[in-house]
Amino acid sequence: MRFLWPHLLWLLASLPLLSAAYLYLISRRKKVALLYGSLALPRAALDRKQRLRRHIPPLLFFAALGAALLACARPVATIILPSDTITLVLAMDVSRSMAATDVAPTRISAAQQAVRDLIVGLPASVRLGIVSFAATAIVVLPPSDNRQDMLDAVDRFQLQQGTATGSGLIQALAVLLPDDGIDLEAILFSGESLAPGTGGRSLTEAAAADAVRKREQEGRSAQPGSYRHGAVILLSDGRRTTGPDPLDAARMAAQRGVRVYTVGFGAPQDASAAVSSMDYTMQPDEPTLRSVAMLTDGEYFEAGSATDLKQVYRQLSARFVLERRETEISALLAAASALLLVAACGLSLLWFRR
Repeated sequence: MRFLWPHLLWLLASLPLLSAAYLYLISRRKKVALLYGSLALPRAALDRKQRLRRHIPPLLFFAALGAALLACARPVATIILPSDTITLVLAMDVSRSMAATDVAPTRISAAQQAVRDLIVGLPASVRLGIVSFAATAIVVLPPSDNRQDMLDAVDRFQLQQGTATGSGLIQALAVLLPDDGIDLEAILFSGESLAPGTGGRSLTEAAAADAVRKREQEGRSAQPGSYRHGAVILLSDGRRTTGPDPLDAARMAAQRGVRVYTVGFGAPQDASAAVSSMDYTMQPDEPTLRSVAMLTDGEYFEAGSATDLKQVYRQLSARFVLERRETEISALLAAASALLLVAACGLSLLWFRR
């Protein structure tokens, strides 16, 4: 817990002073000699239960005062609250390695079924957009709350050559943040995705690169993970073969506060499959996926089977229903103070008629 106005916590020093004053008044009253017409009255007054009762209203009053003083300092606590309407963007790897059969019946079929289960279990407050990526990235479905449109989009996945993980993440950011002006084609044209050793760029490419870099520098810089209205889920089963560096794309997401949850799908060991007379590396790039998640304050999940992938999606779906959020709780403390004060006054009137 932290306080927005911590200097007001000095007001709590008044509580010990008031307690000392209360104890002083009690001791003074004990020294006053009282004359009773009957011995039954002092015996009743000395009853232990009665002696304890008389201290309860003052204690409640002090607790009410303490809660009110804490409320004045405007405390902020991290609490779990129902999430607002959010937008998730699923970036799905549709490279040819997804045709591998190490996950029955194939990786792509198992992934599609896991996504269907995710869609069925999504809370009503969640909108879903879908991006697929191979050698490039395309928007399969803009953010929508129509479950049937989501299911139909999953059936449209088509395997292609190449794995441009960075392009998939950048396109997912463009879908999640349409007002940020993220343009994947402009980034690719700027030369950011050129492979090492490609040589120099033309003046046009250099000018485009400078324009993109300038827009990035002028854009807002947020704390990683601070964006509360959406997130990206990126699934990949192989290593990048083309396109921008995924870590550069992750820095773009981190700058905008967007969390990226990454999933490494497929057999954990090296393997290869023959598809259309070509071999494709099928080992998930775990170090890169972990780094992407770390840079964006997200989380990395390993899914070596269809069951693992379904479990990962269930965990993520549950995470988006409730979220931890820093919230000012001054109103709660003020309400507690009022209740304690009412209880103190009520018990005082009930037991002592004053």
